[in-house]
Amino acid sequence: MSIWVRYLLAGLLATFSLSTFAADIAPLQKRWAEIQYQLPENQKADAFEALAAEAEQALAQEPDSAPLLIWRGIILSSWAGAEGGLGALGKVKEAKSLFEHALQVDPQALQGSAYTSLGALYYQVPGWPIGFGDDEQAETLLQQALVLNPDGIDSNFFWADYLIDQKRYAEARSALLKAQGAAPRPDRPLADEGRQAEIRARLDKIANR
Repeated sequence: MSIWVRYLLAGLLATFSLSTFAADIAPLQKRWAEIQYQLPENQKADAFEALAAEAEQALAQEPDSAPLLIWRGIILSSWAGAEGGLGALGKVKEAKSLFEHALQVDPQALQGSAYTSLGALYYQVPGWPIGFGDDEQAETLLQQALVLNPDGIDSNFFWADYLIDQKRYAEARSALLKAQGAAPRPDRPLADEGRQAEIRARLDKIANR
């Protein structure tokens, strides 16, 4: 499985209640979940491309909106995952810059999701000389995300996925169980359903390794 597909399957942060951010984030978040969890694989790249254009237009109106910066980065990363190949690297590099900008604007925005998003990039993107991947940096960022959102489904899921990547299976299982027990999000049923399926898949992977 390619690293880009892996990143796509891991999902890209649909953690937060619609009431926690600006109204213009809501349609981006809703459409992202539809593409991520409902569209056939061969339709996802085009759909994410169109959604990235919508996010770019919204961001042009509010260039220092941390939630918009985060979601533009999430969508670009998802598009890279759907597209695959080395050509996707440019998209994740842009996403990295967007997450870094969001952290400068407001590191606590969306319960620290920029930390989670950036940490996920660092452990899933190839390292030098191809990309910027760095496992130590990933761990630091993912731990910062857990400080801000210790009980979140996505902060714990991505931490667990990183631990699986590091072959720290006992710790990963504990984090997955915590993610599995996270409070449901009434306004994000599709995102919850998709994430819970990914959690079960990783628990099975650990059990069957």
